Amino acid sequence: MKQTALISVKALSKQYDKTQNFSLCDVSLDIHVGDKFGILGPNGAGKTTLISILCGIFPSSMGSVAYYKNGLALSDHDVKKIIGFVPQDFALYDDLTARQNLEYFGALYNLSKKTIVERTDNMLSLLGLLNVIDKKVVTYSGGMKRRLNLAIGLIHNPEILFLDEPTVGVDIQSKNAILNFLNKINEQGATIIYTSHHMSEAQKFCDKIAILDYGKLIAFGTLDDMLIKHNTTNLMDVLIQLTGEDYRDNV
Repeated sequence: MKQTALISVKALSKQYDKTQNFSLCDVSLDIHVGDKFGILGPNGAGKTTLISILCGIFPSSMGSVAYYKNGLALSDHDVKKIIGFVPQDFALYDDLTARQNLEYFGALYNLSKKTIVERTDNMLSLLGLLNVIDKKVVTYSGGMKRRLNLAIGLIHNPEILFLDEPTVGVDIQSKNAILNFLNKINEQGATIIYTSHHMSEAQKFCDKIAILDYGKLIAFGTLDDMLIKHNTTNLMDVLIQLTGEDYRDNV
């Protein structure tokens, strides 16, 4: 029996105002419950645009995004209750402590004080931040801020978590702590949609992959099938085969 998609994307396109080119062009894919789903591609491929539309931050120009639970379509209001988004840029307040940040964002989700305290202590313990819970975030290193950014996106215990470059600019210890934490919440049932430039990290973490280039979906499937199809054991080789070796940092 075919599994109903959790998220169904149909012919999705996005053209920003005052631009001639489409940032996304006719993208269709399905994401299922429990996936660790990687959205990969070079600079300017459309990764952040796609994840932003899936989260409801930007509207699409054409096409549709539908969410389902137990086979039934969800309203926009219900979708907002079950998703969490961790952007690449820090979404936190430097002049507050970690505890105060999580209290603030937890209150936005109408969580009880008891729930906020329990989840704050649990997450910061798992992410190695409990010993600095009452220090102002301005004193944190980049890796510590990255981990707190993740905790903020998870304070309401979302069923679906969107991550845009969650380990960018952090040391190997912080990266390892973040990926271990994400694996734990995935094992507990969370579906994770993730973008990254780090192919070795994506290969280690993701079980399904979508590769974008110039706004188009050029590959989609399980990690294992993709490696077999392109006759390699390395996801970086797949990306290079599909997108070439030209510089993309001026896109």
